[in-house]
Amino acid sequence: MERKKISTHLFNLNLFSGELLRGALLCVGNMQKHNCMTISWATMGVLWNRHIFVVYVRPTRYTFGLINSYPDFTVNFFSAECRDKLAYCGTVSGRDVDKFAEAGLSVVASKKVDSPSVDESHLIIEARTIYAQDLDPRAFVDPRINDHYPRKDYHRMFMGEIAHISGVAEFLA
Repeated sequence: MERKKISTHLFNLNLFSGELLRGALLCVGNMQKHNCMTISWATMGVLWNRHIFVVYVRPTRYTFGLINSYPDFTVNFFSAECRDKLAYCGTVSGRDVDKFAEAGLSVVASKKVDSPSVDESHLIIEARTIYAQDLDPRAFVDPRINDHYPRKDYHRMFMGEIAHISGVAEFLA
């Protein structure tokens, strides 16, 4: 797929649009040991004068151990044609199978981080983790948030400083 480097100042991604709603793959590790997991929750913005992408991972996920052990991650967005691949990666564990191989996805080296990217992606965000914190249910102002945690497996948020973005032309402002 033909992707070009996109400056954060010229980057156009609306997380409220179909891109994140259809899902993305969070990839963590290195070219020898890695895993991906389907995500549909993320935030993006500016914090500490840095361009930040934030992902959320439950401690029960196999990826949780990896993202705590490696200093970076990638978020890979796909066209609608890859919906079945995203669904597959969201229903099996990397503890049990090589999701990349089983879903027919190609692992490629990223440009600026050690965590791999997915060649079939039409948008790749590479980020270096600069902060991580567990969500604390005592801080939930709206009690309905607890509805997302029937097993009390509260996410840990991982804030990554964006190191590189590459994508197809539609993501260029």
